[in-house]
Amino acid sequence: MDVPLAHLDRPFDYLVPAELDEVAVPGTRVKVRFAGQLVDGWLLSRADDSGHTGRLAYLEKVVSPEPVLAPEIARLARAVADRYAGSLADVLRLAVPPRHARVEKEPRDDQPAPADAAHAERVEGGAAAPTVDPRGWRDYPTGPALLRALTDGRAPRAVWSALPGEDWAARYADAVAATVAGGRGAVVVVPDARDLDRLDAALTGVLGPGRHVSLSAALGPARRYRAFLAARRGQVPVVIGTRAAMFAPVDRLGLVAIWDDGDDLHSEPRSPYPHARDVLLTRVQLAEAGALVGGYARTAEAQLLLETGWAREVVAERATVRARIPAIAPTGDDPQLARDPGAATARLPSLAWTAARDALRQDLPVLVQVPRRGYLPSISCAECRTPARCAHCSGPLALPSAGGTPACRWCARVAAAYACPQCGGRRLRAAVTGARRTAEELGRAFPGVPVRTSGREEVLTDVPGGAALVVTTPGAEPVAEGGYGAVLLLDSWALLTRADLRAGEEALRRWLAAAALARPAPAGRVVVVADGALAPVQALLRWDAAWFAGRELAERRELGFPPAVRMASVTGPAEAVADLLAAARLPDDAEVLGPVPAEEGRERMLVRVPRARAAALAEALHSAAGARAARKAADPVRLQVDPLSLF
Repeated sequence: MDVPLAHLDRPFDYLVPAELDEVAVPGTRVKVRFAGQLVDGWLLSRADDSGHTGRLAYLEKVVSPEPVLAPEIARLARAVADRYAGSLADVLRLAVPPRHARVEKEPRDDQPAPADAAHAERVEGGAAAPTVDPRGWRDYPTGPALLRALTDGRAPRAVWSALPGEDWAARYADAVAATVAGGRGAVVVVPDARDLDRLDAALTGVLGPGRHVSLSAALGPARRYRAFLAARRGQVPVVIGTRAAMFAPVDRLGLVAIWDDGDDLHSEPRSPYPHARDVLLTRVQLAEAGALVGGYARTAEAQLLLETGWAREVVAERATVRARIPAIAPTGDDPQLARDPGAATARLPSLAWTAARDALRQDLPVLVQVPRRGYLPSISCAECRTPARCAHCSGPLALPSAGGTPACRWCARVAAAYACPQCGGRRLRAAVTGARRTAEELGRAFPGVPVRTSGREEVLTDVPGGAALVVTTPGAEPVAEGGYGAVLLLDSWALLTRADLRAGEEALRRWLAAAALARPAPAGRVVVVADGALAPVQALLRWDAAWFAGRELAERRELGFPPAVRMASVTGPAEAVADLLAAARLPDDAEVLGPVPAEEGRERMLVRVPRARAAALAEALHSAAGARAARKAADPVRLQVDPLSLF
């Protein structure tokens, strides 16, 4: 049943009336009577008899004869629910898009997808499989072997560190083409729509049109359901998409791949909050498929895959890396601003100013990454530097424009008559400068140079190769024709000082993604405004994400943080959290940490266990949640296993 209650998270038996016998097949949507109400459900399997000794009710209706829930996806959904202490109903809502009746009735092409139209079919009797040109994979010593294994129908598992300037979409397209040439299908998940468009174009170029579909929540109900049905009916061998594609049904799955697994967009915000990387790796285990985890950076989770021997590393030799990276240098901030009047006007250290000026003189674009969007997203008292906060909700005040009035970022109330509660001062200064203010300052500092912005309001995909200043927030960097002459990474402290376990990892991920768009040295330069002794900065200077990931994992192992251990957060009103934990039969070696203050006056408790006890922890929390649901406890409690944010 499609009832997301923990105490009802199990299959129920129903009789199938004779008139529904032909259409009631496993995987179809049905309606049943439960507790006097007509509810939605899934037909998971058929059997000649039931072990139930009581009286069974009949199915009320088969909503559609289309078996949209594939058996392997049903097994995957159950495994994901168990891993994340959730319910099967919640996972199935993520796995199967809502029905669109008109799309189901459209003329269908039941012709199964061929192995690969671009290559000859395998010849029976042991003949060699068709080959795929490794192209850019030759820059990585083990890259061609990865493609050969996929073409041979084997299941290689790899963690790939991409070179700067790498056309990652083309490399993923090559891996998918090798998989299809071996007679198997593939699922590829990327963070956002821009990445999806790049991969879509690359796959079309390699496989030809009509060989894959894209799945994304942004497609709209009809287009998304049409793409889903094409995959479920076996009409295409490849599905790509954002995290909506992690459950995509693909016949004879041979490869799952994820790009930039450290991006928080891969984390599902709906219960039970699964991460696309973990869902895909679960599919690898269930389907005995290959895996490819790639990015410019490397997460601690990917490093753990390597250190446990579960996956192999695909990296370039250091000589190749040195030939491809731009010239990268750190610089201070405030002490150097006053040395150059132009640099002070642009709020740039002298080294960054020089790099930008030289690139513009060579008619090359300059990328400027600013951690925050807006004009002045954070302000403080000009006299005593106390952060300016709302008198009503204590939220941070921000300035929307040069002549704007301070307003709260939480409740949107205007603070026209703001006075500092500490010193009474009324003048305000910037605590954090946003992308819009940075663009304004750079426009004044470099008159006559076009200034483009890319961020939440408008995300640019690419920009021309001529002289221009491109100001972006992290993740919104457009690709420049021929590469950027200079990349400036400003306000690094805003990334590095976040109260977050992944602050250093996330800062390096964002810096590498921007620096990868620069031209190789000497034409390309990257300047990061940060202390060069910091570990994330050192990793950037050397372009050595593997070293930083190994260091990060070692520190987390020593301190007892994920992914070295399994950790769950229990969030809600204090009494409800205490009630659930008291009812949970936690493993003997579980550690309960907290409480930690959470949003809206709630609190969070953390439960930590060794990785070997992960299943026991999830089962204990799920059972306790079921007990609370059965007695209709009033206050909800949110369970998250290995959440992105612990504090």
